[in-house]
Amino acid sequence: MTWRPRLIALDIDGTITPVGREDVAPAVRAAIGRAVDHGAHVVLSTGRSLVGTRPIVDDLGLRGTTAICSNGAVWWDTTTREVIRKVEFDPGPSVERLRALLPDAVFAVELTGVGNLAFGRFPDGDLWGEVREVPYEELVATPTSRLVMRWVGRTPEELALRMLDIELPGVTASCDHNEPWLTLTPPGVTKGAALEVLRSELGVPEQDTLAIGDGSNDVAMLRWAAHGVAMGQAPVAVQEVADAVTGTVLDDGAAIVLDRYFGA
Repeated sequence: MTWRPRLIALDIDGTITPVGREDVAPAVRAAIGRAVDHGAHVVLSTGRSLVGTRPIVDDLGLRGTTAICSNGAVWWDTTTREVIRKVEFDPGPSVERLRALLPDAVFAVELTGVGNLAFGRFPDGDLWGEVREVPYEELVATPTSRLVMRWVGRTPEELALRMLDIELPGVTASCDHNEPWLTLTPPGVTKGAALEVLRSELGVPEQDTLAIGDGSNDVAMLRWAAHGVAMGQAPVAVQEVADAVTGTVLDDGAAIVLDRYFGA
């Protein structure tokens, strides 16, 4: 009998959509639909905020499942459209450290389901939902599930080099490989940790899990899955932890994987 995954975790940006976009390619949308029709539990597992995730859920018509947002810190029921789990942290100590390390950095704390409070101006389109610029004191006093930082005028490589061997107090941190962008979530919160809790709650065997992703924040998820697949444009460090590598997002790599199990 052909193996089919029962729990499928899909990253969004760089996996089922081009980075920062809301358009899922027809082949990917169709492949996800076939997986759902075969009874698979499809979970969007993303670093995006809830505001940025909801349009993708609606585009795919996903119901009866959970969207894991903010790298695992926010869970959203796609049927009731309610937040069912949220973990927050105090951003103050990390922001203070980062301001000293990274001159010209701008910061934003997520307001779940609404938008962001920002200290400094982000480029247009960087942040999902409403954006309100606030004084430093207000930003660091706001508990949040997700803090994002952009190092203005620098490259992703410069940010990764500066953050090498840097430990931030009381958070989980991940650097983006496309932009000079750092995401902070509560300590111990990762996509992989969240998915393991969900897998247990659903009663899905460990060997029946599949994950597809492309970024450093997907590493824990790819390691968690019985079969972790990296996208073709993923950095080498991400590809090395995966069980397989598929095509790029422009080649509909996620559809190639899903069609292997659920037919075309």
